Amino acid sequence: MKNANGKVYLIGAGPGDVDLLTLKAVRVLGLADVVLLDDLVSRDILQFAKPAARVIEVGKRGGCKSTPQAFIEKLMLRYAQRGATVARVKGGDPFVFGRGGEEMHTLQRAGIEVEIINGITSGIAAPAALGIPVTHRDCSRGVTFITGHTRDGAPPNWRALAESGTTLVIYMGMTNLGSIVDSLSAAGMASDMPAAVIQNAMNRNQNSVITTLKKLPDAVKHAGLGSPSIVVIGEVVNLANVMQQAQIVVAA
Repeated sequence: MKNANGKVYLIGAGPGDVDLLTLKAVRVLGLADVVLLDDLVSRDILQFAKPAARVIEVGKRGGCKSTPQAFIEKLMLRYAQRGATVARVKGGDPFVFGRGGEEMHTLQRAGIEVEIINGITSGIAAPAALGIPVTHRDCSRGVTFITGHTRDGAPPNWRALAESGTTLVIYMGMTNLGSIVDSLSAAGMASDMPAAVIQNAMNRNQNSVITTLKKLPDAVKHAGLGSPSIVVIGEVVNLANVMQQAQIVVAA
């Protein structure tokens, strides 16, 4: 007997600039009967949805009232079980701090076909917006992506991170930024380690600061930065001005 269920696509919309959507994401949006749209996703992407598609906004933004995750998963199941093609669209990449893994397993347990369409994660795109590479042969042998907000509140191993020699890229770190800076400093990271925060990367209202670890909380406060932002800590931040002076254009 043929499975009457539809299919769900977990789509990464990238950091905000609609031109950074993948070709596959654009194609699937044109096929979707239902589009579940995260709050951080630019509404400009709806130009690629078919006119008859049902668009449901499922806002999820740190520090604000959000649509419960359980309700979002119920919506995906409800429409897929009715035979619909569902596009669940998230900012960045669904598998990088996007709860895509949880959603995939929920759908698979219910017998719903699911496909992942990756997007450019903001942890790479946001630094690039300032001309900051997350790795560089001269000053960074790797990059570590971490979250500043965990479900159980357990802190990472700050000493291991401070001693890793890698660029630290922190998602959802603005609420606990002061604590993060204090923890890295206590773990031995130099107070003059270059650091940056980029808010609304690749969007028209992008804003940022470049400073040092010690001065980061005050610089962010002075600039009025909030969420959504990416925090970048490491020697690669020093390359921002070099690359900007060389007039390197990144996804203009």
